[in-house]
Amino acid sequence: MTGRQSHVDMPSFVGVSGIGLRAQPIANVVRGGVVESVHAGHVVALDATGALALSAGDPEVTFFPRSTLKPLQAVAMLRVGLELDGPLLALAAASHSGEPEHLRGVGQILERAGLAEDDLGNVADFPLDPDAGARWRAAGRGPERLAQNCSGKHAAMLATCLAAGWEIDGYLDPDHPLQHAIRSTVEELTGVPATHVSVDGCGAPLLSTTPVGLARAFARIATAEPGTAEGRVGAALREHPWWVAGTGRDATLLVRAVPGLVAKDGADGVFAAALPDGRAMALKVLDGSSRPLPAVAAAVLRALGADGAALEAAGRVDVLGGGVPVGTVEPVVGLARHRGADS
Repeated sequence: MTGRQSHVDMPSFVGVSGIGLRAQPIANVVRGGVVESVHAGHVVALDATGALALSAGDPEVTFFPRSTLKPLQAVAMLRVGLELDGPLLALAAASHSGEPEHLRGVGQILERAGLAEDDLGNVADFPLDPDAGARWRAAGRGPERLAQNCSGKHAAMLATCLAAGWEIDGYLDPDHPLQHAIRSTVEELTGVPATHVSVDGCGAPLLSTTPVGLARAFARIATAEPGTAEGRVGAALREHPWWVAGTGRDATLLVRAVPGLVAKDGADGVFAAALPDGRAMALKVLDGSSRPLPAVAAAVLRALGADGAALEAAGRVDVLGGGVPVGTVEPVVGLARHRGADS
């Protein structure tokens, strides 16, 4: 060693989509009165007219919305012949926790279509819910496709193929008619071309969008007429939040806290929601953490006019020390307000 530091090229976090270039702080992690870490990201909120009301970061950045696309995928499936409503339709749009009733529901979707678990094309996994997962392992069971959190969507995709007269073989191929229908619907509802296509964690095709496009799509689902594909999905999301997520999940708690809300979370720090009059929001945490999601989502919903003790409780994220709260995750206030936005 000569004492001279060599130059090291640090990796770029901007990426091809520039997702890190204009991200802004959206939440502080405060422990004992000291900010110990900061989450950056992109947040957008739309007023009831669809105009940009609030934002942090870049509302037009291209990103992968992960499982927040499931309600849009469910709309596409209904449009081409899927016949589900109520809890089972919510399950088709779910990232379920793998609790026993969730798995029974997936089984019902398959059984109604004359299908079996072996027909599922998603990856195998354990139940997400800690208690359900512990019981699953204690019973000596390993990863299974039925238990994976996207199995409801995959069961619905298979049922859709049969209803539309399409082959179920290759249903996850981006060139399959089902995936073409889904892409067309996603682009229609978001108003954004899907310029990037990848593969989601479950194995299904994954389409890119933007925060403002995702919020716009949720607004259209939340305000749709009853009986339409969008309206049916919206009703399932707001009336059956447990089926969309599970016990104690952030999305479940937020929907129960805000009357009429439709909401869906996604992996790698994504969340979207809309109120019945079309006020809507979407957020992406830059580092992919889910930790700040409830705190930031609750803050944006309050900025859009939602209120109440239940929302405050759903948005509280404690920082623990020695097993007890010693701080909180605090949303960064002062999101940019745009001219012409509703007050």
